[in-house]
Amino acid sequence: MAKIHELATVLADQIAAGEVVERPASVVKELVENAIDANSTQIDIYVKEAGIKEVTVIDNGEGIAAEDVPLAFFRHATSKIKDRQDLFQVNTLGFRGEALPSIASVADVCLETALQTETQGTFYHVRGGEVTAHKPAAMRQGTKITVTDLFYNTPARLKYLSSLQTELAAISDIVNRLALSHGEIAFALYNNGKKILQTAGNGKLIQTVSAIYGIQNARQMVSFLGEDLDFKVQGYVSLPKLTRASRNYISLLINGRYIKNKQLLKAVLKGYGSKLMVGRYPFGVIDIHLDPLLVDVNVHPTKQEVRISKEEQLADLIEQTIYARLAKENLIPSALENLNSKPKTKREPKAKQLDFTLAETSDSYEVKPKKKRSTAEMTQVLLGNSLEQPQESEPAKAQDVALTKPVIIEDRRQLDSDALKAWDEKYQTKVQAKSIDTTALEAEADDQASQTQVKEKFPGLTYIGQLHGTYLLAQAADGLYLVDQHAAQERCKYEYYREAIGEVSKAQQELLVPIILAYPTTDTLKISENRTKLAELGIELEEFGQNTFIVRHHPTWFIKGQEEDTLREMIEWFLADHKLTVAKFREKTAIMMSCKRSIKANHHLDDFQAKSLLDQLAKCNNPFNCPHGRPTLVHFSNSELERMFKRIQDPHQGKQTEL
Repeated sequence: MAKIHELATVLADQIAAGEVVERPASVVKELVENAIDANSTQIDIYVKEAGIKEVTVIDNGEGIAAEDVPLAFFRHATSKIKDRQDLFQVNTLGFRGEALPSIASVADVCLETALQTETQGTFYHVRGGEVTAHKPAAMRQGTKITVTDLFYNTPARLKYLSSLQTELAAISDIVNRLALSHGEIAFALYNNGKKILQTAGNGKLIQTVSAIYGIQNARQMVSFLGEDLDFKVQGYVSLPKLTRASRNYISLLINGRYIKNKQLLKAVLKGYGSKLMVGRYPFGVIDIHLDPLLVDVNVHPTKQEVRISKEEQLADLIEQTIYARLAKENLIPSALENLNSKPKTKREPKAKQLDFTLAETSDSYEVKPKKKRSTAEMTQVLLGNSLEQPQESEPAKAQDVALTKPVIIEDRRQLDSDALKAWDEKYQTKVQAKSIDTTALEAEADDQASQTQVKEKFPGLTYIGQLHGTYLLAQAADGLYLVDQHAAQERCKYEYYREAIGEVSKAQQELLVPIILAYPTTDTLKISENRTKLAELGIELEEFGQNTFIVRHHPTWFIKGQEEDTLREMIEWFLADHKLTVAKFREKTAIMMSCKRSIKANHHLDDFQAKSLLDQLAKCNNPFNCPHGRPTLVHFSNSELERMFKRIQDPHQGKQTEL
């Protein structure tokens, strides 16, 4: 008996579906691309439960002839190409003839279609690859395809689908890309009867961009145009001030097809030069037109990966075109615009930037005993923008001094003094014993011991001076230390914020003017899915119309005047990494806040401020690195200094001699 045999048609289709149909968004992509190839001017997409339950695509295209309908569900049956030469001159989005049979093998598919020249249409029903109905039907010109019960016969595929919000976001992203590729077509997307997207279909790309990304973002984008003998590139890119934490807002289009290409994406970013901040990416719609002979789209069934001839030439054209276009813009931020964007409230004097402990930095000050600060007090002390001279503390009461300072006895007769009696009473007061959790105490003791060991390794520094407003010079018994003042203060503030954010206090700061946050549909769905995680950090978003959220209050540790920027940046982390846990989110937030609030290079400190910073650094649990891993200080040992000045000769030069 032969071991090799031909697979059944339905099984072969289901195997092919593994490449073509990965999720509901794949179904939407294939059906909409077919509608585009049919020269439609209007395409409506209706999905239920993010496409898992049902996907319906209705177009007003050419339709399918009655005799061609059964053939449309055969593998590799297509009207797009006829011979090998056509394969290298493809002008349509589809041509492989795999989409419909693959979808029909793992779902229930109903097709209704009609030509303009026909008096009636055709109804065709396929379930799991088996035809169950084929009959005439009343139908206007165009095609309507309904796909239900996706993956009903392949439960293993259904198991790996994500949440409804994630699947809907994927569908929205696909439709957005197709709408950007074909501005001449009016697209409409609905989920459970609710409209998610609507484009005008008037051929104006900027209006499509506005419908997808919002009017405010579209206003901060500029058009560009460049061409050479082989390529023509045009579209819109955002000004450097409009960026996101993800590359997902850049769309590369070739002859009306959305593609993914790392080299062309790098060319877009190179066009900005050094105008973009590290880890930030612009908005962009890069529409590329070229001879079909220069691009091979027959690389992958999804046709998003392509091979381009003269790719380096195209990348150079994109880079130079974007660079030249941005060079025409005034990229200096408008101070007046920034002022107008802020609430017109009375500015308060800047608070101190460091948490000074005056008793530890100057013997000339006499202060009250140090009490544990509340969160509000810590915020007031720590969240300032400038360093100021300390103010003298209120004089301590005699009784307080007597109870907090050791009593020095110089004469035997002073043993009966009132001060000594008060001292004795303080430490002889009887306190009722309480049960102690020894396990917790032991764990705490171990933690404190490890922290003490780290702090003991940190040298006792004596401040010398400042270098270029960036580095602090200090000395210890074992040599010279150079301290990066930004990294040092970043470490100090990071340890404060890590604790403050971890507490997630219920205390909230009410906003006089609520903050309105608007996002594209894809982002809105992802944000809605992660609202619980945001709430765990004290950030509560309320729905405020379509694709819009309103924030009425925020955690007290937010920096005054930077509330909206902080909110947007935190939300972008979720958009860039939907698997971000609450613990990692708190870590990233603490790092961001500490970096923004720390002094920068070329910020000159006086002696008191510099000494205070060194004292604060010495108290940190990990004083040796900033949150990003950079060292806070470097060490030149005494022997290294002596070698640098040739006070100690190298061994190969003979006996070591001190000059």
